[in-house]
Amino acid sequence: MIAGDWAGWITVVAAGAVTLAARASFIVMPPGTRVPAWLQRALKFVAAAVLPALVLPEVLFREVPHGEAVNFCRVAAALLAMLVAWKTRNILATLCVGMMALWLLQWQFLAH
Repeated sequence: MIAGDWAGWITVVAAGAVTLAARASFIVMPPGTRVPAWLQRALKFVAAAVLPALVLPEVLFREVPHGEAVNFCRVAAALLAMLVAWKTRNILATLCVGMMALWLLQWQFLAH
């Protein structure tokens, strides 16, 4: 076997071990263990960082029409949903407006 093959496997296993250790550390800590204040402050931003990282590729690069850089319908619906979220701070309104906009835009563009 070539040494380069092992490097990839070692990287995957090491990344998995680090991820497992980070997640398990909060579950298997002894009762009464205090999380440092700096870590608690940092953890407040995890959701705000992870959500855009999950959503952005779906909005920009999913079902991109041939010859286009991004999916216009998804980008427009996401921008409208962002506006609704900013103005109303209502999750249900954001989801409903975003999905309705996406469906209407897709229907409009597919109809022509």
